[in-house]
Amino acid sequence: MTTGSEPSVGAPKRILFIDAFDSFTFNIVSLLRQILGADIFVIRIDLSVVDRVSDDDTPAKWTEQEFIDNLAQFDAVVCGPGPGSPLNPEDVGAFNLLWDLPEHLQLPVLGICLGFQSLLAAHGGSVRRLKRGLHGMVREIEHRGEDMFCGVPPFKATLYHSLCVDIGQYSDDWTEENRWRPTSEFSPLAWATEFRDDGRREQILQGVRHNKKPFWGLQYHPESVCTEKNAQGVLINWFQAALQWNKYHGRRVQGPLLEIQTLSPPNHLESAAAHKEHLGDLWLNLNSPETSLRDFANGSEYTHRKITLPQGAGVPELVEMLGLAKGENIILDSSSSKNGDALALNSIIALEVDNTLRFEYNVCDDYVTARLPSTDGKDKTEMISLKDGKVTVWEVMSDFWEARSHPPGSDRSTSAFKGGFMGFITYEMGLHGLEKKMVPEDRGHKRPDICLAWVTKSIVLDHRAGVAFVQNLKARGSNDAWLDKIMERIQQSDYWNATKMRNGVNGHVIENRAQDKEINITTPQPDRYEEQVRVCQDFIAAGESYELCLTSQTTMARPCSRNNGRNPWAIYQTLRKRQPAPFGSFISLGGATMLSCSPERFLRYDSNGLCSMRPMKGTVRKSEAVSTLAQAEKILHVPKEVAENLMIVDLVRHDLHGVCGVGHVTVPDLMKVEEYATVFQMITVVNGQLPGRNGNKPHGARRSSFDSHCPYTGLDALAAALPPGSMTGAPKKRSCELLQIIEGKHERSLYSGVVGYMDVAGAGDWSVTIRTMFRWDDETAPAEEGETEPREVWRIGAGGAVTILSTPEGERDEMFTKLAGPMGVFRDAA
Repeated sequence: MTTGSEPSVGAPKRILFIDAFDSFTFNIVSLLRQILGADIFVIRIDLSVVDRVSDDDTPAKWTEQEFIDNLAQFDAVVCGPGPGSPLNPEDVGAFNLLWDLPEHLQLPVLGICLGFQSLLAAHGGSVRRLKRGLHGMVREIEHRGEDMFCGVPPFKATLYHSLCVDIGQYSDDWTEENRWRPTSEFSPLAWATEFRDDGRREQILQGVRHNKKPFWGLQYHPESVCTEKNAQGVLINWFQAALQWNKYHGRRVQGPLLEIQTLSPPNHLESAAAHKEHLGDLWLNLNSPETSLRDFANGSEYTHRKITLPQGAGVPELVEMLGLAKGENIILDSSSSKNGDALALNSIIALEVDNTLRFEYNVCDDYVTARLPSTDGKDKTEMISLKDGKVTVWEVMSDFWEARSHPPGSDRSTSAFKGGFMGFITYEMGLHGLEKKMVPEDRGHKRPDICLAWVTKSIVLDHRAGVAFVQNLKARGSNDAWLDKIMERIQQSDYWNATKMRNGVNGHVIENRAQDKEINITTPQPDRYEEQVRVCQDFIAAGESYELCLTSQTTMARPCSRNNGRNPWAIYQTLRKRQPAPFGSFISLGGATMLSCSPERFLRYDSNGLCSMRPMKGTVRKSEAVSTLAQAEKILHVPKEVAENLMIVDLVRHDLHGVCGVGHVTVPDLMKVEEYATVFQMITVVNGQLPGRNGNKPHGARRSSFDSHCPYTGLDALAAALPPGSMTGAPKKRSCELLQIIEGKHERSLYSGVVGYMDVAGAGDWSVTIRTMFRWDDETAPAEEGETEPREVWRIGAGGAVTILSTPEGERDEMFTKLAGPMGVFRDAA
């Protein structure tokens, strides 16, 4: 790192990127780094330094004077996109400090989207709402090859705006020539034309240069996955012009290079030295050190038995064989494997969950609870201090995993999961990662937002090979008596009878038992949901969000399952039969019971750090009118559905760029329609390579874990990506804040969170918790006449992505369509 008064000869140029709390920031930073070869340093509009904290544990900030003084260290500045209005000082923050710089302190600036609008508004431009917003819309960018568009071939680009700025020329009747006429302040460089429903056209300014100052602006998003590659030439031209301006005006970059981020890893990642300092004594501050759990399952070795499954054998049969329907359970069930689903590769059944160590964390606590259940009711419980926020729950998990990790195996015929973390993470845990104050301290409960069990005994079904692995992470040197016992129980069970399994005889699938007279169901009010959609669209039209993933919850109170014989496992079997899915789950853990038939993978990563995310947006239910893939593609490949998917894809790319770094995020499948049992879904696949695994390093990274001896893990990617973007909208932080206002103060809880595992060898797979019914043990409803115990309260969440192209009626219908499947099962089977 340069410490002298000027950069060393041949050192990369420096760009300061000002982030307006957007969810596409790291896509732009990565693009600039790749095509310009410059070091990109990131601060936020409130002058907080990304991933830096002060001594009092608050975000480190520059003063306004420090900001102005530090500009001397950079060749240029980029003001990024973000939510809000260029007329609101809180939304643009530090942008406004640039526009008023005295001439001797000026430097080249490029404004993108909100940064573009701020530039124009600060110099007399008129801000107005578009007749209809253009979030996620791809349009041709019209230019005449002037200034930074010189030599750039025609291209299309993605727009993400509902506000625009006019510079004194707005007219429906502009001629081709006079729309390029300069004003006293700006020269127009690019336009987009939008043809409205009334047949009139709307001219929308897309590129400018200030006539006197070194300021340029672009309204479109050059970093979007759907912006054509030719658009990169504009950024290259801009930076060349910026450097030429510096040279012509004798401006030389000077001062020591600031230690701020190029790409920001998750909040919990710090330097390796600080990491070890934090974690070295975590387990010393416990309430019962004489029974410390820090050495639980340490020093294990993997052993297994492999068995060929009889025809028809699957998760339900193994659960029945081993008597697992009661007590605590963690079952990840690829129930759509029999339908040939390419994603339904493996199912995992955790064994002896009742005797397994688990970590529980409520976001309002300053500690993580390590709990080892006991059959005598005297659980071993220890509190792991987070040291007033200086350590995070993710560091605790990473530290525990690292001490027990196994090297990746080279034998691909072995199990996909050998043991490790399994469990759930709530939506509120994701909110807490965005900003702590988003979850109120007075929640009225102490439920865990993270509940992950360290599973040492399990069965993994390889559906493609038709085999099962019975496996154990046993103490080194111990015998295999436990494995032999489980194998014997399976093979001697009546359910191992091939005829029974072939005929599906397990006696617990309940069909067509309408129980409405016993179940009190409260569904969302259609009129209120439509009004909420309108409120979402008002926020979008005002520029506050690009897309809002609105949800609602249905509550169902039923008699206690101990009294009616219809236990959750029986309900789940009906659910998996009616709505088979690649990421189903049956979980009873940490006071929660969850029955899920999720079709959506959130994040998968292998032991080499290759991550894959599958955002799913765009749904059409199967019917006589829509029964083939071709018919579904015709319905889903329309502007509204494409825009929904695109916005989440760009958000997911940002999430992965933040931890994977420059040049290590790709999109192999874009807006592909897939078929499921009852619906067709539009999905995109976004891949990323974690640094330190295959030798890549994000430029500017500070953490020594980028070195091979201390690599990032899948938990880092998981922490960076929560909450799932497909359940929030974009930009993520502002959208979540708005959704809390629109949906009310109730928690989404398990719904919109994630479920999955992280293996001892570093691989993991997490799904989005949708198409799910769940309950908490501590939530009950009053008993009704003739009942002796309080009623169970079950919940089902459902919703959809609201865009400017949505209709309240269409969103209402989509929400009730998604609700219908799980609720129908509950009515019939509960």
